[in-house]
Amino acid sequence: MQNSGQLQPAPLSRRLSVAPMMDWTDRHCRYFLRQISHSTLLYSEMVTTGALIHGDRERFLQYNPEEHPLALQLGGSDPAELAQCSKMAEEWGYDEVNLNVGCPSDRVQNGRIGACLMKEPALVADCMKAMQDAVSIPATIKHRIGVNGHESWQELVDFVGQIADIGCKTFVVHARIAILEGLSPKENREIPPLKYDWVYKLKQTFPELEIILNGGVMTLDETEQHLQHVDGVMIGREAYNNPWILADADQRIFGGSANSQTRHDVIEKMIPYVQQHIADHDKHTLSHVSRHMLGLFNGMPGARRFRRLLSENAYKPEAMAELLREASAFCVVE
Repeated sequence: MQNSGQLQPAPLSRRLSVAPMMDWTDRHCRYFLRQISHSTLLYSEMVTTGALIHGDRERFLQYNPEEHPLALQLGGSDPAELAQCSKMAEEWGYDEVNLNVGCPSDRVQNGRIGACLMKEPALVADCMKAMQDAVSIPATIKHRIGVNGHESWQELVDFVGQIADIGCKTFVVHARIAILEGLSPKENREIPPLKYDWVYKLKQTFPELEIILNGGVMTLDETEQHLQHVDGVMIGREAYNNPWILADADQRIFGGSANSQTRHDVIEKMIPYVQQHIADHDKHTLSHVSRHMLGLFNGMPGARRFRRLLSENAYKPEAMAELLREASAFCVVE
C-alpha cells in the first residue's frame, strides 16, 4: 500500500456509494473511481470468510490508502468466522465491514451465503451481532427486500427489526426481491420489479436507522430524488460502465467543491499508478487496470476508438502505461 501524498481521505459518508460487484470493484477499479470522486464510499468485491481464513489474505485485503473511504464486504453465515474476518478488516484499516445478504447466485447459495439468508433472520442477527462485537468500525448489512416465497412487506419489516434489535444501524437495501431458482444473477438484477416505495417506507417505519437505497439508479438526478426519502444511495453497474457520472458527486451530493478536472486529467493521474503496478509484477499487466477504465469517455467523440485501442492492446506483454494517453488522444472534446 502506497500513498502518493494527495488529499487526505474524505470522512465516511454513505450519502453516495458504489456497490460491491464481483470481478469489477477490485483495488484497481476503486483507485480509478477515487480519482473521479473524493467522497463517494467505495466497496470491495464480496470476499468469503473461507477465502480470508484459508486463502491468500493479502491478495484479498490489500488496497491503496487513496481508496478511502473504503468498506470490505464479507460473504458468510458462521458468526465466529464473520467475527474473525471483521477483525481482519479493522486491522487492515477498512472504514466499514458489510455482510452480503443479497447475492442470489447458485454458487453463493450452496455456500449458505447471500440472499438465501433472508429466510433465516435469526441467523443473520447472530452474524451481525458477532461482527459488531468484534470491531469498533461500523458493521453494516446489504440485503434484498425479500426472496421468492418470503416477499411480503411484513416479512421485510420483521427481518430488519430482528437485526436492528441487536444494534445494527445501517441497512443497504436492494429494492428488488431475489428469485433463488431459475434466474441468473444478471436476470435477478433486471427481472424482479424495483419497489423504491418499499425502501422509502422502510425509512418511515424505522426512522432511527440509516437506510441506503440500491438498485437501478442511473444518474445523480435520480440520486438526489431518492435522497429526499432515504439516507443514502448506492449506485452499481452504471458507476462502472459510465464512471464519469461520479464527477459531480462531491459537489452535488456531499456539498464539496465543484469538479474542475477533465477526463484527460484522470488519465494522467492513472499513468503513475499503472507504471508502478507494472513495475511490481514480472509480466506487464496494463489490462488489469485498463479494463476498468473503458467507460471513462462514454458519450464523447472518439470513445469507441479509445475502448478499441485498449481492448485490443492492453493485454499484450509489451503494453505500457502510455497506451492510456495514446488511446485518450482520440477523445479531444470535453
